[in-house]
Amino acid sequence: MAPDSRFDLWREAMTAMMPPMHISSQHSSDFWAHTRLLTLDDVLLWPVAMQASRYRRTPELIRRGDPGFYHLTLVLPGSGRLRVDHQGLRHFSLVSDLYILDTSQPCDVEVEENELAVGIGVEIPRTNFPLATERAIGRMLGRRISGQEGFGAVLSHFLSHLVSRNSAHQPSDMPRLKQMLLDLVTGIVSRELDAEESLSTETRRRNKFLLIRSYIHQHYHDPGLTPRTVAAAHFISPRQLHRLFEAERITAAAYIRGLRLAEARRRLADPALYTTSVQTIAQRCGFASAAHFSRSFSAAYGMAPREYRELEHRQQLDTELRALVLPPATGRDPIPV
Repeated sequence: MAPDSRFDLWREAMTAMMPPMHISSQHSSDFWAHTRLLTLDDVLLWPVAMQASRYRRTPELIRRGDPGFYHLTLVLPGSGRLRVDHQGLRHFSLVSDLYILDTSQPCDVEVEENELAVGIGVEIPRTNFPLATERAIGRMLGRRISGQEGFGAVLSHFLSHLVSRNSAHQPSDMPRLKQMLLDLVTGIVSRELDAEESLSTETRRRNKFLLIRSYIHQHYHDPGLTPRTVAAAHFISPRQLHRLFEAERITAAAYIRGLRLAEARRRLADPALYTTSVQTIAQRCGFASAAHFSRSFSAAYGMAPREYRELEHRQQLDTELRALVLPPATGRDPIPV
């Protein structure tokens, strides 16, 4: 867009994604921004990178109309510090922080003058939450939430995955993805307020499972990670852990093994790791024994690790050779000689 029209167009785009706000910027004469709009039913996600600007929702704008949204922001690497004023509180959000706002109440968010704002905005209708959860969220508004531990870390990872891999999901996935998002937001609020007893049994179960699954993804490379150590790390019994995974139609041991095997398979197919021994790859993926890794890999993929690596290597070389020998396609019929 032409520099002198970008900021006006940006305000129009923001109005389509957010409740009306007064938007201003010292860079309005040459503004720069990029965003996309993703939908999970009635929940909107918009990954964004933009120049410093200010967003104010005033009592006057609220009186004109209120869609009844909770707005959540995840601050991503590359962002400057965000000043957030809401419900009489002021805090500064840094990279990996989260915060929640209520569109029915005045708010003021500003990115520092010479910084970029990089993050993911989420708009969630309040009607998605039961009244008890709404009351709990109300106590969290305007507060800085860590996105590096507990449910905050799980939600941060989930949102980043959604916006980076959105094309991998089918329309039939949307209801489940939306429910996972709502469960994680509820989990953050209940954990921060120590109010988990107010959640439904099913919500607590899903929250616990998501937290444990995130823990396994962070520690799968440790050979000492077993269902028993996972259960101990979350202060539950192995039997309780088994029931959590049983509801997902898999065992904890199979989930850990599958994650390790998938990562080992990826590394075996990586040309940059071709000279790394199979035993080293097995160890880095959490297998204590090369023999156990070989048996597990063969059972899962129908061939030994070395055989799989050589097959992938030959296919990659063949693809590269074809690219060198064959001329690029032009979309035209060959010219007769």
